[in-house]
Amino acid sequence: MNPEHPRPRIRRSIAVGAATLALPLVASCSSASDHGELGAGSLAPGTEGPAHPRPSSAPEPEPEPEPEPEPLTVAFGGDVMFEGLLRSRLDDPASALDPISAHLSAADLAMVNLETAVTEGGTPVPGKDFVFRAPASSLEALDAAGVDVATVANNHGMDYGEQGLLDTLDNGDASPVALVGAGRDADEAYTPHVAEVDGQSIALFGATDVIDDHLIPEWTAGEGKPGLASTKGEMRARMVSAVSEAAAEHDNVVVFLHWGLEGAHCPLPHAPQLADELSEAGAAAVVGGHAHVLSPGGYQRGAYVHYGLSNFVFYNFGGATAETGVLTLTFDQGDVTEADWTPARIQGGVPVPYEGESADRAHRSWVDMRAQCELPLADSPA
Repeated sequence: MNPEHPRPRIRRSIAVGAATLALPLVASCSSASDHGELGAGSLAPGTEGPAHPRPSSAPEPEPEPEPEPEPLTVAFGGDVMFEGLLRSRLDDPASALDPISAHLSAADLAMVNLETAVTEGGTPVPGKDFVFRAPASSLEALDAAGVDVATVANNHGMDYGEQGLLDTLDNGDASPVALVGAGRDADEAYTPHVAEVDGQSIALFGATDVIDDHLIPEWTAGEGKPGLASTKGEMRARMVSAVSEAAAEHDNVVVFLHWGLEGAHCPLPHAPQLADELSEAGAAAVVGGHAHVLSPGGYQRGAYVHYGLSNFVFYNFGGATAETGVLTLTFDQGDVTEADWTPARIQGGVPVPYEGESADRAHRSWVDMRAQCELPLADSPA
């Protein structure tokens, strides 16, 4: 990451070594045996002086205990791209996301949905109405804003074909921002980014539940085939299995899904069941976006589920599509123990947090969506 990053880097738990203790030396002297032989440490007849010292045995010092793991926080933002008026912000990547950077940087980790290929090559997908791409400086902008992980598993991840995706992965490899949800083959696409913070590990996945039907064969990662991680069709079982394997190895698991219906605040009918399957497999949180408007979030059967984080850094905003925010979750040993929603409104392509009474009204409006969508979401795990 940028050395001038406003947020301290990931804190790692380090075992403290024990200090070396000096062992006392004890002088010991023995008399000769009955047969006139010299005992160990004795003096020969007629000589004077102390016997050679013999160290005594002392117990090994106890190692200092490992520090107790501490809870960690992850901040989530919605859809990010750099077309239109946002392209000029990349002239200065260090300040491109300044209005929202402090909120992202305040968490131990931050994650967004990067809804664009990161390439200056490739070929646009024929017949697709909207194709997005951005230069590698887009990753510099995310890094400078405090973003650690971005999922590229979405309906724009392969807008510039297989070559565009390979460029995206190469640019991700060269960046401090880890890219998930895509790979040079299925194994890589369904592999999470794993971070360790204050003695706890967290695995972060990306996957898409939205791909145009005619693009599913071409865009889905396979054996030896570049593509995206998906929950479409038979790949849903692959995603659930990947979550289960990660939960067996790591303290906390997150799935960032691209799901929903554009323009709709409420999730599609199958979404609650998909969220339950992932949480039963071990995901502590399932969050996502795609609809370009806000959807409700809250605790659902023990996990935290957010059905739509809306636009975040986006050229198309106004009315409902300008309403956004930062979701900050606190994780502790496989549970989300706290959830905080900071409402914001997109201005000039980037989120600007609400303040005072405006923030209260925006927060209440977001909470009210739970009842409007008839979803069993709660403020607390209980």
